Amino acid sequence: MNQVSIAELVAGARAGKLVSFPTDTVPALASLPEQAGLIFAAKQRSQNKPLILMAASAKDLWPFVWGSDEEYVIWQQVAEKYWPGALTLVLPASERVPTAMNPINPTTIGIRVPDCAIAQQILAQTGPLATTSANLSGQAALQTMAEIAATFPQVLVLKAMAGDREFQGSGLASTVAQWKDQNWQILRQGKIKL
Repeated sequence: MNQVSIAELVAGARAGKLVSFPTDTVPALASLPEQAGLIFAAKQRSQNKPLILMAASAKDLWPFVWGSDEEYVIWQQVAEKYWPGALTLVLPASERVPTAMNPINPTTIGIRVPDCAIAQQILAQTGPLATTSANLSGQAALQTMAEIAATFPQVLVLKAMAGDREFQGSGLASTVAQWKDQNWQILRQGKIKL
């Protein structure tokens, strides 16, 4: 059975395995950033659809982006207002971002801090992870850990503990805002409005 405890999931992620856990939006399929190719393969996802780098806090993500001092101030103000939460910021990538995260356009990186205690607990122990929704490409996001475990037998999936109700996010994808020409461009509208 591929349903595991938080400790087993963290150990698996650190060892380079694919993992899945709940977030505030839809459950995530995740790996170490340098192992992002595993996500593209498991989801049968086109390489021109980049992944999101998710972390427990904004300070864990800033080393992965690159901009002027003025831009950092703007980005940090937005992060302080909306994070943790369902907002993905697409920013210029620093050299720390593995090409595997965004093979077609490695100059940008989507970053997010989820508003979900379990996700933050996992990410605090693994460090930033490459993430996307847990589903086969082109299909609806899977909503339960049991569905994910059945669809992705090779993935370590967080199991619900006795007494836990199924972890449930909003079911809505995050708002995606890209920094372009000194302004925000909305690529996908979710619950958060910039």
